[in-house]
Amino acid sequence: MKNQETKTAIIIGSGLGGLSTALRLSHLGYDVTIIEKHSKPGGRLNQLTIDGFTFDVGPSFMSMSYELDELFKSVGMKNPIELEELDPLYQVYFENDPRAYKIWKTLSKLDEEFKDIEPNLTAKVEKYLAKAGEFFHDTEDKVVKSNYDNVVDYILKLTRVPLKHLPYLFRKMWTEVEKNFESEQVRVIFSLVAFFLGSTPFQTPAIYSLLNYTEMKHDGYWKVKGGMYRIVEELMKILNERGVKFVFNTEIVGVSNSNGKLNSLIDNKGKVWEADIFISNSDAAAFRGMILGRKKYSEEKLDKMDWTLAPFTIYLGVKGKINSLMHHNYFLGSNFRGYADKIFTSSIIPQKPYYYVNVSSKSNPECAPEGCENIFILCPVPDRRYKSNWDDKVEIANNIIKDLSQRTGFDIEANTLVKEIYSPVDWEKMFNLYKGSGLGLAHGINQVGAFRPKNKDEVFPNLYYVGASTTPGTGLPMVIISSKLVTERIKEDYGIIQ
Repeated sequence: MKNQETKTAIIIGSGLGGLSTALRLSHLGYDVTIIEKHSKPGGRLNQLTIDGFTFDVGPSFMSMSYELDELFKSVGMKNPIELEELDPLYQVYFENDPRAYKIWKTLSKLDEEFKDIEPNLTAKVEKYLAKAGEFFHDTEDKVVKSNYDNVVDYILKLTRVPLKHLPYLFRKMWTEVEKNFESEQVRVIFSLVAFFLGSTPFQTPAIYSLLNYTEMKHDGYWKVKGGMYRIVEELMKILNERGVKFVFNTEIVGVSNSNGKLNSLIDNKGKVWEADIFISNSDAAAFRGMILGRKKYSEEKLDKMDWTLAPFTIYLGVKGKINSLMHHNYFLGSNFRGYADKIFTSSIIPQKPYYYVNVSSKSNPECAPEGCENIFILCPVPDRRYKSNWDDKVEIANNIIKDLSQRTGFDIEANTLVKEIYSPVDWEKMFNLYKGSGLGLAHGINQVGAFRPKNKDEVFPNLYYVGASTTPGTGLPMVIISSKLVTERIKEDYGIIQ
């Protein structure tokens, strides 16, 4: 460990991982600069404003809210972001079923909601969540919040986890929900968390049933007062006060190195950026391949990795109020298994896709003009490895809007004042997402822990990584934990700057 005079650090990307790392490093005395390709900070945690309507571009709720508290506490601050707990968490619509199923965190209410299709649900949920909770608490500190120097180190830490959890590693989530619940509706609802990981319950390991525990028992889901972008705005305010510098509309396209260290970054205008330390908040796998030219991460090998689903998003400013919609809603079709099996690899988008609808104006009226709603639709679709051309995005969007109109009984198209559509091509372009993959690398057993791209570079000792595609994984709380882990690495290598 070295303890020297001021060290300069450059962070590539201003997603939540980059902003959180900047906060931690500036607190330790580092001189931090963030270089961002986009015109605004936040990465996928971004905001879109059109004609009086404000939309969350990507993430629309917070889980494991205590990680946000920990971030600010680590720099001697109280969390300035106001959170409000959701209960019900969301509601689910099934095709050909007019009923909306409210998913309550309060189990007595959940039991009442499903009493006609899943008797004794409380007892079944308690049993299911007890197992998931045990796994969560047995792994959170031992595995999730740990750095790994190599695979052996990772396996040694896994040996500290009770052996009773071993089957979870080799079973799929769907197997677990199928074993615990009888009705198809409840099985589907409890497996929806797989889509939060950008996957399906038929590919996702059963260990991720722990997400059911975090949503229903441990911490729940939280909305941010004023919209999700308040997180970015508050961080920006603090970072500016602490002297962190920001450069926007600038893309890093190359690097230079000598004597085994990274010396500088080269941007798309030819400018050279020098620093002592570099942290990439860009995709940890793609950066190694596309920028560093590592053979292990060539495009051919990247294409063979398991990536999360791509986002297809629609942002609608609508005149009128849609009473059948809550803050969070899921619209599901029939043939769940068949749909999930096709979604990754088909180049043809189903006419009736599964999709999520967020109406933040239900909780934050200031996000839409009076008497209006802001509707954010997210439909998981194949990434650009399987469907490269998205010239049909308007047609796809119109099909989804038509389906939503029919299922809510509200003519959305006739009342639309604002419309914006982002295909995987747009997401890739805006946020450097590999082939448009929304959440980076998937979470199969061969892509977690030490098998995930490391947060410290294998070649350059002064290059680090933070974000969804490195340790520990995807999701807002995981990215905040990622910033803590990479800061621990840097602190160990370079110390606290006085």
